[in-house]
Amino acid sequence: MVRILIVEDEHRIANSIKKGLEQERYAVDVAYNGTDGFDLASAEDYDAIVLDLLLPGMDGLEVCRRLREEGKHTPILILTAKGQTQDKVAGLDSGADDYLTKPFSFEELLARIRALIRRPKNSLPIVLTVGDLKLNTQNFEVKRGKQKIQLSSKEFSLLEYLMRHPHQTLTKEQIISHVWDYNADILPNTVEVYIRILRRKIDLPFNDPKAGRAGKKALLHTVRGFGYKIGD
Repeated sequence: MVRILIVEDEHRIANSIKKGLEQERYAVDVAYNGTDGFDLASAEDYDAIVLDLLLPGMDGLEVCRRLREEGKHTPILILTAKGQTQDKVAGLDSGADDYLTKPFSFEELLARIRALIRRPKNSLPIVLTVGDLKLNTQNFEVKRGKQKIQLSSKEFSLLEYLMRHPHQTLTKEQIISHVWDYNADILPNTVEVYIRILRRKIDLPFNDPKAGRAGKKALLHTVRGFGYKIGD
């Protein structure tokens, strides 16, 4: 699951970007001032940050500089109404990776974000495979063998996160922080509920002797006291 942080004090713009990115299956957190944005970017792992320059609390240039000083190399796209050459130079010199001026089209913003997260060290494969289970992150198709599996958006995001870390035990806290937004109201058993749903869809139907589907190994495993992992 790709996680994006938006640091933008204009609520209308921030919420519009958030809605658009969520429709593209990204997990999105929003901070409406520089101080909160810096705190989130320092404490959480994001795949990209969309950062305004004119922010209350701490301006965007300072946020960017301090993140780089702390060794945070998350790609940063500066988004601002300040479009003069000297402003762009200042933003890039502070450690930003790209610069987009307002007004902008969402399509261009999305393309620039995709370009940032496609960098070689962060390259994300389109098709994830664990055993005979395949997940296509582009067309959102999931198959086990030749059989298609229908998943909700959140089920897909959870499965994608697990499949990006095959054979690794992931804690509930890790799953929640990568699959749900920072401010989401998560109940204590939410992860267990979604794990059970996934198990009913990707494992149980393929090991049902009554349906003539015996023999396939379970892929989704509970590691008691620690969390969950996927692997054959």
